[in-house]
Amino acid sequence: MNILEPNEYAILVEQAPILVWRSDTTAACDYFNERWLEFTGRTMEQEMGTGWADGVHKDDFDGCLAIYLGAFERHEIFEMEYRLRRNDGVYRWIFDRGVPFYRDGEFAGFIGSCIDVDESVRARMELAERHEAEIDTLRGLLPICAHCKRIRDEQGEWHQIETYVSAHSDADFTHGVCPDCLEEHFQDYTGR
Repeated sequence: MNILEPNEYAILVEQAPILVWRSDTTAACDYFNERWLEFTGRTMEQEMGTGWADGVHKDDFDGCLAIYLGAFERHEIFEMEYRLRRNDGVYRWIFDRGVPFYRDGEFAGFIGSCIDVDESVRARMELAERHEAEIDTLRGLLPICAHCKRIRDEQGEWHQIETYVSAHSDADFTHGVCPDCLEEHFQDYTGR
């Protein structure tokens, strides 16, 4: 078994391809690894306490804080996605997982890790938007008889197109006969 030396643990934590944070028993953060600081472009001093929250997107802030503080109060593992400002000012979706840790059997705070999941979240959102657009298209389809042109309603009843459209919109109908129908169906009445 290959046991790591203490300084090797520090190298693992600092150089791992994830953002690592730690909070104390007051829920204030007291540590961020090098990857976190590189990602945010901020110093340890700027991130300490609740400074890290300055980087959370305003639309995600309340939900992010509610999940974190709720889990903290219950000493429960949490997982969440939120947007965090990267060092270039761009907000990226990250997946954050925090777990309570203990020293000598006493609750000592939380340790968390974050990974950038921006591409997968954006792809998931795009897929959901396309899915919703397809559903909207399907909602807009009316089951209509190809022969008599009556429309089937939600209860399975068939109605004349004028009756259905009038009941489901503000449209009213006036009736007339187009020249082609006049020629084909009403020759006896037109004298032709």
